[in-house]
Amino acid sequence: MTTTPPSADTSAPPPADPLTSPFTGYTRAHWESAADTLLAAIRPYASPGLAQYSLPGRPSHSGTRSDGLEGYARSFLLAAFRIAGARGTDRSGSTAIRGLINRYATGLATGTDPGHPQHWPPITDGAQSMVEAASIAIALHETRPWLWDRLDDAVRQRAAAWLGGFVGARANDSNWRLFQVVTEEFLASVGAPHSRAEIDAGLARLDDWYRGGGWYTDGDGQKFDYYNAWALHLYPVLWARIAGPRADPGLIATHRARLRMFLGTHQYFFGSDGAPVHQGRSLTYRYAVTAPLWAGALADATSLPPGRIRRLASGALKHFAGRGAPDAAGLLRLGWYGPYLPVTQRYSGPASPYWASKAFLGLLLPARHPVWTAPEEPGPVDTADRCLALPAPGWLLHSTCADGIVRLVNHGSDRQPPPPAAAEDNPHYTRFAYSSAAAPETPPDDGVAGPDNQITFLAASGASRRGRIQPLYVAGRQAASWHSPTEPIERERYGSEPRITTVSVVHGPWEVRLHRLCAPAGTAVREGGWAVACDSAPPAAETGAGWALARRRDGLTSALVGLLGWEDDGTPAPGGVVHARGHNAYGDHSATPVLTLPPHPGGTRLLVTLVVLTADPSLYGDSRALRTGTRARQVPDGSVEIRFPDGTVEQVGGYGVPIVGRGAVSVPSPMKKLGCGGWL
Repeated sequence: MTTTPPSADTSAPPPADPLTSPFTGYTRAHWESAADTLLAAIRPYASPGLAQYSLPGRPSHSGTRSDGLEGYARSFLLAAFRIAGARGTDRSGSTAIRGLINRYATGLATGTDPGHPQHWPPITDGAQSMVEAASIAIALHETRPWLWDRLDDAVRQRAAAWLGGFVGARANDSNWRLFQVVTEEFLASVGAPHSRAEIDAGLARLDDWYRGGGWYTDGDGQKFDYYNAWALHLYPVLWARIAGPRADPGLIATHRARLRMFLGTHQYFFGSDGAPVHQGRSLTYRYAVTAPLWAGALADATSLPPGRIRRLASGALKHFAGRGAPDAAGLLRLGWYGPYLPVTQRYSGPASPYWASKAFLGLLLPARHPVWTAPEEPGPVDTADRCLALPAPGWLLHSTCADGIVRLVNHGSDRQPPPPAAAEDNPHYTRFAYSSAAAPETPPDDGVAGPDNQITFLAASGASRRGRIQPLYVAGRQAASWHSPTEPIERERYGSEPRITTVSVVHGPWEVRLHRLCAPAGTAVREGGWAVACDSAPPAAETGAGWALARRRDGLTSALVGLLGWEDDGTPAPGGVVHARGHNAYGDHSATPVLTLPPHPGGTRLLVTLVVLTADPSLYGDSRALRTGTRARQVPDGSVEIRFPDGTVEQVGGYGVPIVGRGAVSVPSPMKKLGCGGWL
């Protein structure tokens, strides 16, 4: 039988407050209203015993029973922040908070009853129930005076027994270790069996993964993404709240210092429209990226002004709310804005998006706290052009005030399994750049990857892939890495490993990529710029000799220009635009400018390319100026000089050592032994 989804709560939203919140208009009342809407919308999907929430959508690889638990656990986390923020008390004439307490207490009693048909799956090695147990443990701690302490003793014992499945179980060696930490710490807080050794071991893994500057890798390797935001920095704060006096003060101080450093850079990841940079996995969690902003205030571990914290967090919440998340039924669907499965993973189920509940952590702060009362302050992108070097993850961030766009240049994060495992291609990790205004091409059903933000070797069987990234340096306005392109390159024809070494140089909206290619004879080369996408119509295309661009109706423009090396017997490489449908999280129609060189004799080749993403009318309004304003030339000492339209000059030395116009940058030069005659 087909059922009609219920409509979302139709109560009027709170009025905007332009005085206190001049950037977003949002107040604490908007956050409470958003939480209430989400919680009301999923209520009709609850099982009779309220232990499972069977939301519409593709099931995860863990199965529907686990997905139902996920619906309970993640929405309980949201309800807990709402309950605790209200101090367990309803406003006059309302029973909403009491209703949430009863609803989730009933679900807990049902889910932990092994004799009930709706009971939860047990916590076993590597099971998804580990993830959900952590949310339940946190929710129980934060609502303890109003829920846990008022439960029947039999229910408390059953809940502790179910959570106790963590003791002695093996968690995945990643952020999952922290699920064990917070769950077993909650067990300790209620006098239930737990393992202090497992708690300590999980916390110790953070030291192993810490790479400096506030950045963790999510497990061994180069796995840098938003799990820093909604897991690796967040759970230590929540663990400390549960542990209380049992926690080591020195360890708490270390975690807080790292969080403070992280937030100093995390604030740069948000565009002026509130959009976070679109990079990494689990992007369907959306505004969960704001959780550490609140955590910093909650743990006194931030130097950000309280008005800026709210401006960034409310900006993200408002950004998604205005673009279909939640949808008209009040549900968060698997996707980015609307439903879009290619941004999900096999572990993503219909309730997975409700990890967005972490964004509501700020409700734990009192209504009179400065994060709620101080006037909003501008974010970094609101006031000036920015450039930020992040050596730990291997990233450069550059943003522009005129269009509010943030761009991330990637020379470090690839999320590859450690060698000798084969390298994989993941569009959310292996592209050269990501942005708050654009997403990588992600064809459905593991289709052929798009050409965006890649340089590839072409063969009859397809295009090579970047795969494992070998970082070289990040300094000033430059970053560099090399990679060995994956198949279809026929290594036996070349006699050695093909290699592409790339240096990115950024300034304002511009990025210049210098590629040193080592490839077999007969290899064609293609480079792609940014993919721009929208729902209304295919982006317009303009092409010419040595350049191409794609432009949306609102002006967002992606341009690609060959500056050096993009000629074949003196003829500039032809520019083209690759159009696609249903391949991009930002819209149904997408377009990517590309340049293609025919097969060359082999050996080494230097290519220098201008890559631009802009929504600045002063730039996209004159496509000729956009594509001709940046110049590059190779000087006698082998270095390349880049002159940007405003006269700023950057140089990349003969072996990839940056020579910066405003003073030299001292970095190691490991590129001299890369083969193919060095770097430049």
